[in-house]
Amino acid sequence: MINIDYTGRVPIYEQICKGLAELIAGGVLKENDKLPGARSLAKDLGLNPNTVAKAYSRMEHDGIIYSVAGRGCFVARQQGHIEKKLLEKFDDAAEGAFRAGVTQEMLTQRLRELYEKVKNETDSQAGDSGAVVPVIPDENIYRKEDNDDRD
Repeated sequence: MINIDYTGRVPIYEQICKGLAELIAGGVLKENDKLPGARSLAKDLGLNPNTVAKAYSRMEHDGIIYSVAGRGCFVARQQGHIEKKLLEKFDDAAEGAFRAGVTQEMLTQRLRELYEKVKNETDSQAGDSGAVVPVIPDENIYRKEDNDDRD
């Protein structure tokens, strides 16, 4: 299920990208699974089909999905695309922190604290089932650094 915040500052197409990335990372959508058509998903979410098409286009460009003419969009084989984007964002943030005077020890301690927080949240979400519930990064994973069109 993709949740859209219609009043938020994050562009809707980015929220769609994040929602689909969560489903893929969580194993709900697997390699070669067919995604809903842009019109169908747009209707379900109450959106313009062009917004969904823009999200699909961005994800295809990033290698997360692929399209087959006349058949639709499918989940691509994941070769670390999502992880690569996350680590690039992490590297940028860590570099900025170092340049601003944050020490390695401070970042290491913060990383340990974040790990424990996420681990505890994941454990509590899994509950008695013992299932692993993935924790997905914020919606800015797909945010371009330049000023692109907002939907």
